Amino acid sequence: MYGAGAIGGSLGALLSAAGEQVALIARGAHLEAMRANGLLLQRPEGESRHAIDVFGAPREVDWRDGDVVVLAMKTQDTVDALRSLPPGVPVVTLQNGVANERMALRLFDEVYPVCVMFPTSHLEPGVVVAHSSPTPGILDIGRYPSGVEGQAEAIAAAFRAAGFRSEPRADIMRWKYTKLLMNLGNAVEALCPPSEQRQEIVVKLREEARAVLDRAGIEFAGEEENRAYRADAISVKEIAGQPRTGSSSWQSLARGTGTIEADYLNGEVVLLGRLYGIPTKWNEHARRLANKAAHQKAAPGSLTTEEWLSSLDLVG
Repeated sequence: MYGAGAIGGSLGALLSAAGEQVALIARGAHLEAMRANGLLLQRPEGESRHAIDVFGAPREVDWRDGDVVVLAMKTQDTVDALRSLPPGVPVVTLQNGVANERMALRLFDEVYPVCVMFPTSHLEPGVVVAHSSPTPGILDIGRYPSGVEGQAEAIAAAFRAAGFRSEPRADIMRWKYTKLLMNLGNAVEALCPPSEQRQEIVVKLREEARAVLDRAGIEFAGEEENRAYRADAISVKEIAGQPRTGSSSWQSLARGTGTIEADYLNGEVVLLGRLYGIPTKWNEHARRLANKAAHQKAAPGSLTTEEWLSSLDLVG
């Protein structure tokens, strides 16, 4: 599990508890905390501590035949991560956005995208929180660019054994584009406090994106189909002392990482808009402001929606 934060750490702990052989690759204070005390997973049912092998880099791992690497870092870190991996290892992209798979396929033959519906948090070294219960999340998988051949079924079976809903899907990228639409609000939700006006901005971001995807001929699920797909599988519940904070973008600002994933969420819409000649003013503005906030290490919610909108006209 390359990247042991909110998503990777929680999945690694649940897979380990289900009997899978798991190793984690992490960095910084999180790495040191796990080496010293294991990984603490908090869930609505209670907490558990997991003694899992943890490493600081892929070169420290004793790679074996049959190993699969699961990428769980933010997309801005994917290229460096891929180049540090041993040749030929199957790569599972447990990541938001739709850029990681193309990056991986350039270097690796077997690439397995996962559409991630898994509400988690990671704000404290050595601790990850999975908020949904009893099912922790949905992790459908396929092979890139399409199909389910190879190891997709075996990986889905491992996810199911760990408690997830997981099915092999030949059209997995259609669902990853659907998730991309859901994630377009992450930037403004990280920057601005909740309000009706903030939700109106999110609507604009998604409307703009749907127009771009339609022009590009990229398929995605409609809102009704997407709601039916998720159904009652995700049920976020209270955890004592660990409220559900916000998206991964919100958590990036909260941890003061200095980076944020907006270039590969809103920025994907911007890229397609430039390729197909469609203005993407709303998503470009979200991308710029999110990057500025991350660079300045601004706290979540430090921008009002009025400030967000007042600078929108400056976007060319």
